Amino acid sequence: MPPRLYDGGVVGSPKPFVIGVAGGTASGKTTLARALVEALGERVALLPMDHYYKDLSHFSFPERLAVNYDHPEAFDLPLYLAHAQALLAGGGVEMPTYDFKAYTRGAKTEWISPAPVVTLEGILVLHFPELRALMDLKVFVDADADERFIRRLERDVRERGRSLESVVEQYLSKVKPMHLAFVEPSKRHADVILTGGGQNPVALEMLKAKALSRLAQMEAA
Repeated sequence: MPPRLYDGGVVGSPKPFVIGVAGGTASGKTTLARALVEALGERVALLPMDHYYKDLSHFSFPERLAVNYDHPEAFDLPLYLAHAQALLAGGGVEMPTYDFKAYTRGAKTEWISPAPVVTLEGILVLHFPELRALMDLKVFVDADADERFIRRLERDVRERGRSLESVVEQYLSKVKPMHLAFVEPSKRHADVILTGGGQNPVALEMLKAKALSRLAQMEAA
């Protein structure tokens, strides 16, 4: 779906401050990104890459189960990039939603309003050079592999209706190999490597201070 520009953009206004937040599955990156939104309110536009898996509604359910959702090819990069660029240009976008139980894109969309701070969040946002080129601050949230697996297991069983066996199989056959091949190597592109995600108050304060400093510069310009 093409981005829809809003009418409130100011020609010549400063480019939004773009923060990229990457990290392995269940590392705490989403918690950190949402904590930043709670801290700064409407001054932050959050664009989670998890909502931008390719639309596989034309696949049968067994076919969707077989897809490797941790590979870069699983994501609709052109749409995600277009929406990120639209936010940077002062426009709002209709973000797709994703149904993790059905493994397919949802019918509804969510309006994301433009904001002076834009956060791009997802396991592979630092993997794609097209996305890195948009970022002013690149953050990688690091966490112990065992802790990440336990968090993912609890989340997928509790929130996504998965069985313990299916979570373990998916982790060993797809999640872990893709993490080692694509997510972990993207750490070298990070400006800052954090531990603890949203549970790390020092990390949150650092990001908040950096964003507020940039907002003050933009307002003074």
